Amino acid sequence: MGEFVKVSLNPARCGLDLGDGSERAEYVNQDYILTTLGRPHRNIGIMYTYYPKDKEWPERISVACKDMEINFQWDYPYDDYFPYRGGIDGDTSGQPFEQMRDIRRHGQDVALTLTIDCSLPEEYLRQIAKELKTFGRMRLRINHECAGDWFTHNQRFSYQEVADFFVKFAKIVKEEAPHISIVFCGGCVTDLEKEDAPVQFEEEFRKAIEMADVWSNDCYLALHYRWPFDVCEKDSQDSFAMTPVNPFFDRLDKTSKRMTKINHGICRPFVISEFNTDGDVTGPMRQGESIKRFIEKLKQEDSEWFDGFSMYQFRDRGRLGLEIEDPNNNTVGMPQPILKDYKEILKDPFFLPELKEGENVSLPAVLRWGGAEDAEGIAIPLTFDQTPEFCEITFEEDLNLMLEINGRWFYKAPKTKTIDLMPAFFETPVEPDTKLTLKIFAPPASGENDPSQGEDWATNYYTTMKKAPQLRIRYESVKDVG
Repeated sequence: MGEFVKVSLNPARCGLDLGDGSERAEYVNQDYILTTLGRPHRNIGIMYTYYPKDKEWPERISVACKDMEINFQWDYPYDDYFPYRGGIDGDTSGQPFEQMRDIRRHGQDVALTLTIDCSLPEEYLRQIAKELKTFGRMRLRINHECAGDWFTHNQRFSYQEVADFFVKFAKIVKEEAPHISIVFCGGCVTDLEKEDAPVQFEEEFRKAIEMADVWSNDCYLALHYRWPFDVCEKDSQDSFAMTPVNPFFDRLDKTSKRMTKINHGICRPFVISEFNTDGDVTGPMRQGESIKRFIEKLKQEDSEWFDGFSMYQFRDRGRLGLEIEDPNNNTVGMPQPILKDYKEILKDPFFLPELKEGENVSLPAVLRWGGAEDAEGIAIPLTFDQTPEFCEITFEEDLNLMLEINGRWFYKAPKTKTIDLMPAFFETPVEPDTKLTLKIFAPPASGENDPSQGEDWATNYYTTMKKAPQLRIRYESVKDVG
């Protein structure tokens, strides 16, 4: 095997992100998600909270207050997310850092949501920024849904105080780790008829809108927001809400335009950080219908301002997941009909990252990993006589790699030698003499960037591949059973 070509990984027309764990579910490891879905996402969203001065800290609040009478998900003293265990007097050996390493090893970027005590002094915030610096081009969403009244930051602080804290924290992050993108998740335009209608609490959040690198809303086509404290029925009062696709998109469009005006005509990328249609409202069999209509609307509009959406979430205890968590065992997921719909969305060219091949290259070769939308690897040109019976690749070197062939992605951990590539052909067989390339990229094996690698270490990670892998491609079985 002597022929290799350069290959680059570039942004999709529209990014696809995925939520993984929250107050509604546990984190699911990226090996399982990749095997289930067949390709990585741009960002994996994880949700944490940080209230280190509270007496219950660092216990997860639903555990610390398990005997407390709760009538709404956010009645606890602080938010029922996983506790952020770094910061002052913390360490980075636990969570969310292990999950962040898992995400980045698998060729994805981190989108960390952090609800945080707005009274914390600067040294707490600066410590967090320093801890996140080695995790590359991640996104940090600070005190999301801040135009609402349910989260602890809105219950303890005024909208102006929440906004001022956002600006303060964002400035510190930009000083310590300027490659981290700050996400502002606030209100929206609520009056779709009025020309130049404001976003919610516009004056309070004006500086936060200007400070952010990315703008965001959390919005659902249908949501049972009283879950799990009631059962959603047709006559349920103040239990669920739903929005048709066209006004749903128009609200996003008007919100982006209004924020652009606030930001002196400069448009920031706009994302839906939490998006789904709740199966509690539609029923699981019809859950994907409105999502598919929304996808068609996105493709029809093809708006430059829209940067992507995050499916909330992979596994859920209610009906907001591609899987439902087994109530008997929270490590087991039960696939829902929407999983099949979502896998089709993942294959849509509108959402596929661009893989662009270049000139020939020989080994040793340096592979650069900037992130899920910016990487340089190598590709092996292959011609298949027909759909193979066996297709495997073996590496001598202990490299951390992401591989793609025939639209299917695979992960190779450093100590793993052989990867079975046959799943790439199970659902998508090939015709005789089909030409494909096996693309190889190298995210950081530790999940973190290496400060010793040079001036651009915070945004790029480099791996040298010295030895060619060995392919085993066979078109017949070893022996037919008689």
